[in-house]
Amino acid sequence: MSLKITAAQMVANARARIEEIETADAIAMVNDPTVQIVDIRDPRERQRTGYIPGSFHCPRGMLEFWVDPDSPYFKEVFAQDKKFVFHCASGWRSAISTATLQDMGFDAAHLKEGFSTWEAAGGPVEHAEPKA
Repeated sequence: MSLKITAAQMVANARARIEEIETADAIAMVNDPTVQIVDIRDPRERQRTGYIPGSFHCPRGMLEFWVDPDSPYFKEVFAQDKKFVFHCASGWRSAISTATLQDMGFDAAHLKEGFSTWEAAGGPVEHAEPKA
């Protein structure tokens, strides 16, 4: 099977046209009331590795539907007048997602390295209570 475009090419194409935020800069945004960090990782990833305090969790598969005000799945958090910074684990899913949101007319940026470098760079992490 030969693909017209590989996943790596999709990420590279997205990164060429979106705003990428370095980990240290995103850490400085954690307590900024004008910024909303959005975690698009799978719920199991958040449970296993923790999450950025104050981040909003939007599973990747629902992103376009939760952002679209005409969708029955729309979430009010996306109607706020804030800077939205999306992240995943390594920055690949969030790069493609941010490019897709731009195509929809939604202004967003993404965490370039994803959550993978967050804790090592001194970023705060919260952990969910263990499930009973």
